[in-house]
Amino acid sequence: MEVGSLMEQEGSREEHQVDQEILEEQKDDILKSKNMLSHKKLALRDSFDLEASRLTTNQGLSQVEDWKTIMQLAFQSIGVVYGDLGTSPLYVLPGIFPTGIKHNDDILGVLSLIFYSLMLITLIKYVFIVLAANNNGDGGTFALYSLLCRHAKASLKPNQQAEDKEVSNYRLDVPNRRLKRASFVKSMLENSQTIKFFILFITMLGTSMVLGDGILTPCISVLSAVGGVKEAASGLTDNMIMWISVGILIVLFQVQRFGTDKIGYSFAPILTIWFIFIGSIGLYNFFKYDPGVIKAINPMYIIQYFKRNKKDAWISLGGVILCLTGSEALFADLGHFSVRSIQISSCTIVFPSVVFAYFGQASYLRQHSQDASNAFYSSVPKSIYWPMFVVAVMAAIIASQSLISASFSIIQQSLALGCFPRVKVVHTSSKYKGQVYVPEINTILMLACVGVTLGFKNTLKIGNAYGIAVAFVYTITSAFLVLVMVMIWKTHICLIVIYALSIWLLELLFLSSVLYKFMDGGYLPLLFALVTMTIMYLWNYGYRKKYIYELDNKVSSVKLVEIASDTSIHRIPGLALFYTELVQGISPIFTHYVANVPALHSVLVFISIKSLPICTVPLEDRFLFKRVEPRELSIFRCIVRYGYKDARTEWEFFKEMLTIQLKDFIRKDVFMSRLPHTTNMASHESDDNEVSRLRIEEIAQREVDKVDEALNVGDIVHLMGENEVVASKGSSFLKKLVINYAYNWLRRSVRQVDEVFMIPRKRLLKVGMTYDV
Repeated sequence: MEVGSLMEQEGSREEHQVDQEILEEQKDDILKSKNMLSHKKLALRDSFDLEASRLTTNQGLSQVEDWKTIMQLAFQSIGVVYGDLGTSPLYVLPGIFPTGIKHNDDILGVLSLIFYSLMLITLIKYVFIVLAANNNGDGGTFALYSLLCRHAKASLKPNQQAEDKEVSNYRLDVPNRRLKRASFVKSMLENSQTIKFFILFITMLGTSMVLGDGILTPCISVLSAVGGVKEAASGLTDNMIMWISVGILIVLFQVQRFGTDKIGYSFAPILTIWFIFIGSIGLYNFFKYDPGVIKAINPMYIIQYFKRNKKDAWISLGGVILCLTGSEALFADLGHFSVRSIQISSCTIVFPSVVFAYFGQASYLRQHSQDASNAFYSSVPKSIYWPMFVVAVMAAIIASQSLISASFSIIQQSLALGCFPRVKVVHTSSKYKGQVYVPEINTILMLACVGVTLGFKNTLKIGNAYGIAVAFVYTITSAFLVLVMVMIWKTHICLIVIYALSIWLLELLFLSSVLYKFMDGGYLPLLFALVTMTIMYLWNYGYRKKYIYELDNKVSSVKLVEIASDTSIHRIPGLALFYTELVQGISPIFTHYVANVPALHSVLVFISIKSLPICTVPLEDRFLFKRVEPRELSIFRCIVRYGYKDARTEWEFFKEMLTIQLKDFIRKDVFMSRLPHTTNMASHESDDNEVSRLRIEEIAQREVDKVDEALNVGDIVHLMGENEVVASKGSSFLKKLVINYAYNWLRRSVRQVDEVFMIPRKRLLKVGMTYDV
């Protein structure tokens, strides 16, 4: 208990320190943003819900990576991204030959399959193609979905605005209309509700499978490594190995709170030693036993292998695919690092070492085919067995990190896009925005890993389950990649066909093989996916229904002015913020509030929180303001835009950002409203122009002073809707079950909006209302 308490305290201190670093960094960004905004040219355009004006920003966010940073990230990535891929030699060949080697040339056929699978899927597909399909530096299934939503209106939530494309990180090249294929696909995505649902479904399936990977990877890696001790201590039973593995897994999940940055620097040296070990031992075995295995580079051995073994060769593909496990982490973990850093570490250390390891094992098995069930440890020279065992156990522990980090990243993305219930997201690094930790998901993954380890006890059945999860993720990624090639990259059709007939076809072949083992453990990832997808769909369905209800019942600008101008509504000193997710109008909760509390503050700002399908929104683009006329009312609308990697900051910092940019907006708005009058004056009337400029500044300052006075009266009052979503009368039984029970139970069980923004509860007023959807 004392150790756990110390870890808890240390984790809290680390988390607080990082929060302070992020806060200081963001305060500096505020000042930079303020200076940038003061020098921007202004432009008027249609905004909010098509009847308002808008001041746009055109300053992009420039991120230039220097080589020192790239190499640091490349080193860190070894400790986070490649553990799973690097430890696959522990269990791949035993999974391919569960009943032993029937023909000596089968080793060459299998080695050829492994070599070309790694070459085509890991190296060519992921390292050089998929990484290029990142969404502003972020990867994973939801990043691909977000990328498609940016280029076509594929999202089911109707909150897209023309101004979103003005955000510097959002900007994109729309399909050239001369390219009929790209325009056709874009039009099909935008006009078919069925296709939108299908793409969202596939995205959720891919995300669920990656989470399944995050459960199975730690189990199979740790069990495989710890099981190697039997080679030297045969007295250990499977149950003892199982409980040792459970203890290691629990410790692994407890250190996640310290963040990817510290974990990466801690784990990278160990993984680097691991890759050097397996590469060196592989080369040693290659030259010592049978250098002739180099013939496996000839793909003819694959054909001969299938001719000899027929159906058994096809079934063995379920074991071959395990050599690719962790390849998806190269893309899913991209937000923690960068494209160039992952490409460097992949090509210089990881890929060569893993290939050497497999060639070395194959060379050993050519002369010791009876050792196929324990190929890795049997091929290790006896003189370095114990050092290798220690490094293997440590590497297996680290191997789990790649999919755990990926799980945190995709949960953060799906959360921001309204596809996952609200959970706590902790940003663990002030330098790298994508490095996050999700405590609730960490606990769920830990419990699931312990359950799977206790339930299956060995790696054979877990390997069958693992193969299905991996194959689904690969095929779904390829499907999205083809859409990206057609619609966004506008790739030549011949290259798309080559990709589909080589890499995608190979992945579908792997998928067909692993599905054959459905009853032998293969059902497990599908069961995980079913549970996860059910939660994601229930949340997304209720979330969309609530948003559409607010959109259909929104308060128009005319109605808002009518309410604010009503003499029976008292205006009391102070500043109030009214929160809503609706961006195309005022939430109907506002009228419900006024009907029960006939008073409004002297300055009122309607805050709409919006998540864009991009990884981050620069601070200078975050706040989008609009004044509700007449200006004497002092009512404003503000859309606060976040990317899915942006931290929801502490209230004090949010307040500072909001007030600074509100005052900037007021000054610019007053200037723009008087601009036609000043520009029509004759150019020689410089004195009159100076007087007019001073008058404009005076008017603007009066309005800014009004905001300052409202702030000085007392702390800001926060108004927020506390809505109860219920199925309308006449709804089907299924809809009532989903909305009234499932969605509302989820909503009550997770964090509330005020907790996400850390709004001070003493200044929070919640307005209750029932939504009949």
